[in-house]
Parts: sequence; structure tokens; C-alpha cells
Amino acid sequence: MSEIYISTDVEVDGPIPGPYSMLSFASAAFLPDKTMVGTFSANLETLPGASAHPDTVNWWGAHLEAWEKCRQDLRDPGEAMADYAAWVQRLPGKPVFVGYPAAFDFMFVYWYLIRFVGHSPFSFAALDIKTLAMALLRTEFRKTAKKNMPKRWFDPAPHSHVALDDAIEQGLLFCNMLAEMKR
Repeated sequence: MSEIYISTDVEVDGPIPGPYSMLSFASAAFLPDKTMVGTFSANLETLPGASAHPDTVNWWGAHLEAWEKCRQDLRDPGEAMADYAAWVQRLPGKPVFVGYPAAFDFMFVYWYLIRFVGHSPFSFAALDIKTLAMALLRTEFRKTAKKNMPKRWFDPAPHSHVALDDAIEQGLLFCNMLAEMKR
């Protein structure tokens, strides 16, 4: 079974899951040739007893349109995560979580999957786009930023802080990098 790359983005109200909530998340599943085979997105109710971190509240204040979009059509986290795990398992390939930064997005998705579903279809590993860029560009990690990446890696796609937009945008970026790596 070949791999399928599941570019995922989260929107949250704090730096870690548990005391803070994942407000929204989305994934776009890509084949290595950049064919997008499906998407999943959900806006979530906040966790009982959780709060919002003041720094994140301030950040959301500067991104009101994205805030409004992630607070529409809220779903119970348990139901949404069960649907998500089933969606991932139905995809045509062995799932690979892809994030930018993977450590942050995966931390929330993994925590929610374990808490509400009891397992993760990704096991406990994730592929980080920035680390791949560091290897391809042969740069230091801290100097590896989107502004320093080749323009040829980017497709015209919005980065709006709406989870699905951002998941698609970074999935396209990853597939372009993967293609270059294989050449």
C-alpha cells in the first residue's frame, strides 16, 4: 500500500491541548503526484473547563474573519474525531500526517484522537514540512522559513488561518517539495 499524505492544520485557543481547546482542524489528503483525493474539516466545541490563553485571544483579535469561520457549525469533539479517524482509515493509502509545524498541529490532533477515539490512525509520528525544507535547502533550521523558500514550491493558494485553506496550501507546498526531492 502506498503512502497518502494528509496535510493538516489546526486553529486553537492556547498553546497546548487540555487546558486549551482545538477550535477547528482540517486535513487535505494528497497522493505523491499532488492529486488531492479528499478533505475533512470540523469546527469544535471547546473542552469543558478549558480556557483561552490571553496571547491567543489577542492573536484572534487580529484575525476576526478566521475567528468567525472557526466558530460556525460547532461539533462535539468526540463525534468529530471519530468521524475523522474513520475518514483517514478509508483513504487509499497508508496515512502520513504532514504539518507546518508538525510538532504543534500533530500535538493537538493526536491528543484529541487519543482522548476521544482511543487511538491514532497515524500511530505517533508526523512529517514536518519545515524540516524537509531544511534538508532540501541545506540550511539551518531557524533560517528555514517560507520567505526563504523557492517561489517554485508555492502554488497560488490562500493562507487565511481557516484550517482547510491552510491545510490545502501547505499540502501543495509539500507535494512540490516532494517532487523536487525525487528529481
